[in-house]
Amino acid sequence: MKKNQIIDILESGQVGAEITVKGWVRTRRGSKNVSFIALNDGSTINNLQVVADAENFGEEILKHINTGAAIAATGKLVESTGSGQSVELQAGKIEIIGKADPDKYPIQPKRHSLEFLREVAHLRPRTATYSAIFRIRHKLIFAIHNFFNERGFYNIHTPIVTSSDAEGAGEMFRVTTLPMNDLPKTEEGQIDYSEDFFGKSTNLTVSGQLEGELFAMAMSRIYTFGPTFRAENSNTSRHLAEFWMIEPEVAFFDLNDNMDLAEEFLQYLIRYALDNCMDDLQFLSKRLQEEEKNKPADQRSMELIEKLRFVADNEFVRLTYTEAIDILKNSKQNKKGKFQYPIKGFGTDLQSEHERYLVEKKFQKPLILTDYPKEIKAFYMRMNDDNKTVAAMDVLFPQIGEIIGGSQREERLDVLESRMEEMNIPADEMQWYLDTRRFGGCQHAGFGLGFERLVLFVTGMGNIRDVIPFPRTPKNCEF
Repeated sequence: MKKNQIIDILESGQVGAEITVKGWVRTRRGSKNVSFIALNDGSTINNLQVVADAENFGEEILKHINTGAAIAATGKLVESTGSGQSVELQAGKIEIIGKADPDKYPIQPKRHSLEFLREVAHLRPRTATYSAIFRIRHKLIFAIHNFFNERGFYNIHTPIVTSSDAEGAGEMFRVTTLPMNDLPKTEEGQIDYSEDFFGKSTNLTVSGQLEGELFAMAMSRIYTFGPTFRAENSNTSRHLAEFWMIEPEVAFFDLNDNMDLAEEFLQYLIRYALDNCMDDLQFLSKRLQEEEKNKPADQRSMELIEKLRFVADNEFVRLTYTEAIDILKNSKQNKKGKFQYPIKGFGTDLQSEHERYLVEKKFQKPLILTDYPKEIKAFYMRMNDDNKTVAAMDVLFPQIGEIIGGSQREERLDVLESRMEEMNIPADEMQWYLDTRRFGGCQHAGFGLGFERLVLFVTGMGNIRDVIPFPRTPKNCEF
């Protein structure tokens, strides 16, 4: 496909070349004699300046070159005498492809709040901020597949519609074709799902992990990368009802292997972003600094690129949950009552403030916490010899807290069945899962990375709704 993308034009800098470029007008300024048009086609954070001499174009053309309009410009690429760009296009011809009425187009060249831009999510990719975010998002998607492919993993598509609940959480979106105004009922008065499309109660998946385990038990190294759904009524900056998850699963892996993979994976992705997205990262770093310039110094975020290098260049600290609880319990923060959720002792479910204290204050390095109490973790995590903790792990990052959660899985059939009974997981509905322990079972491990949480960290944005194209949240399902 032959196309003059702005990124290629700016990188080639072929002065004297005759080119045609197409894009959307970011701004237009100038005098009666000449117009300077900032044109962007989404391929780069940088605009191409198009110079249009008024004597070459009639008012009928110039009056439609407004912010948001789509145009094609043909002319010669010349060295720029102005600041901010090395080359510019001296236009000989301009075609208006799509008009944008300045009285109606909502994204005019002024500062818009992120809250406002979420209300026009269908147009926000045209802004510099969001185009930068979504270019980085694309690069990270590519890097994820690249990482696993280079290491002999197979990508498996697990079901989106499922009858299982991997976490036992119950916060699921139901899938049904039953008539809502005339639901069939059993003799006991319950909804009769035997008349539904699948003949049973079904829901949107909360995780592809359990199905991924089945394939790891046959193909050794697999990963899933797909949409997941949580019907949590959480209106926070960290929660979405629909998000994407990456879940590798590896046969013959123990918890230490799992931690090694998670660390290597995250550092690979961060380095990939630093190597391939620097223009966008520098733009987002300046945006963040501008946004936080009036905050006290101790409340400002770490500079974005410095933060990414902090993760890429530091070996992750490894610490047990029990050790972490001791550190937190004896910390000045806890003793002086500065934690919103005080640490009382073993069994406390760690909050973001505790995770950030450990990463940012205590160790000043990324951190992997292991061996959590069995009561606060899922049924499939391997029981440790102390019968109190499980072989779980969470990877903690600065500013964001937990970014990965994983575990070595319980491969012993009798222990797994006992855990399921303890946690009221119906064994009769999970025989397919238990079969992987009955027939050729082996130790295996894996983890889950919420993709939007990763993009949030890499871009330095403060709200997860700004790193997914069309956020799904309570009372919000536009487009």
